[in-house]
Amino acid sequence: MNGVIVIVAYRPKPGKEKDTLELVRSRVPTLRKEGMVTDRAPTIMRARDGTIIEVSEWKSHEAIDAAHKNPIVLAMWNKFFAVCDCVPLNTLPESAELFAGFEPILD
Repeated sequence: MNGVIVIVAYRPKPGKEKDTLELVRSRVPTLRKEGMVTDRAPTIMRARDGTIIEVSEWKSHEAIDAAHKNPIVLAMWNKFFAVCDCVPLNTLPESAELFAGFEPILD
């Protein structure tokens, strides 16, 4: 069974940059405890406008579907909604560049 690589862009609400980054850093460990993502380490980076981008791997499409029914995951997502908005990648100016470059965020 193949995993599913996803790229998510989180645009922090004003004054919520630190909170957003903390949640992004805890997202994969939370999903891993629930058995929904692979052991692949996520890549976390920042766009020029401050949007945080995360690349991670779900175990399957079924795992993604299961997340929508999991109370722990739903509670985590509600925390995200309070501090940031998920935006399409094509709203980032970098996405129009042939080689889109982002600032790496290290642990």
